[in-house]
Amino acid sequence: MVKINSTSRLPSITSEVILTQTDTTVGFLSQDEKRLQSIKKRPSNKPFIKVYKTFKALKNANIRVPSSKKAILRRATKTTFIIKNSAFRVVEDHLDSVLLTSKVWNYSSSANESGKNFDRVFCEEKADIIIENRNALYEGNSSALYKINHIKRVRLR
Repeated sequence: MVKINSTSRLPSITSEVILTQTDTTVGFLSQDEKRLQSIKKRPSNKPFIKVYKTFKALKNANIRVPSSKKAILRRATKTTFIIKNSAFRVVEDHLDSVLLTSKVWNYSSSANESGKNFDRVFCEEKADIIIENRNALYEGNSSALYKINHIKRVRLR
């Protein structure tokens, strides 16, 4: 089910906030970082995770993964990596909506107010577009979080 709270027939997708089930938990996706910050009431110095559609898109974003860690990155599932203060994930073929597969990357965040649990009413009020499949929206476990460099890998979450 796709629900759009917009009077325009073709909304500007780059600035819209999308509520959808990600591979780990229900989340907000958008290419507008400032809108996500205001919705979540989150400090501006706390960055969002960038979710890429493919490894090619990650490479085009000029994020250099150390050669010794490339295999770990390719094999990882439900995992977020931090390299030089840039947090990212690669989620291939999970998003089944044409609306989402047309975008190369999105900022991602759990669908809740900072420090609170998932509240469907709050999320539906704040989202411009809601994408829900037959499994509905559910709050799952967050992704594992690793900080990596050319020497080591440290688990943060």
